[in-house]
Amino acid sequence: MIIRSQARKAFTLIEILIVVVILGILAAVVIPQFTNAADDANSSSVRTQLQTLRSQIELYRIENQGSDPAFASTGWADLINGGYLPAPPKNPITGTSNFGTSAGDGWRFGAFQVDGSNNWASGGTTTVLLANQADGTIYQDWAD
Repeated sequence: MIIRSQARKAFTLIEILIVVVILGILAAVVIPQFTNAADDANSSSVRTQLQTLRSQIELYRIENQGSDPAFASTGWADLINGGYLPAPPKNPITGTSNFGTSAGDGWRFGAFQVDGSNNWASGGTTTVLLANQADGTIYQDWAD
């Protein structure tokens, strides 16, 4: 009598469950890293823009006897018309180039001071350009 062994043609339920669990664990580890990468890229972009813009503002001050650009009344016009910037820069987070303290405003310019927590706060004597978050508050990490 010949006994034939039946070959397995499919995975068992246990094997499939183990693979699904392993894939779930890998996804839980990898996906947050991609989310943080976008935030890190935006952070780097804002930091670089602030450095460039602040250097152009300082050059404007030197060439205009210490006067600040009139951001409140003309926006970016003083820097663009003077050849310091080619176009109004957009804040990568808010996507806007306007000034203000409201949600959605890209930038703010004025007299600030570093408070006890090393954060920028209104009411100081240092005139500086700062970037806004989407809710209109200052990006504290990007103030320097």
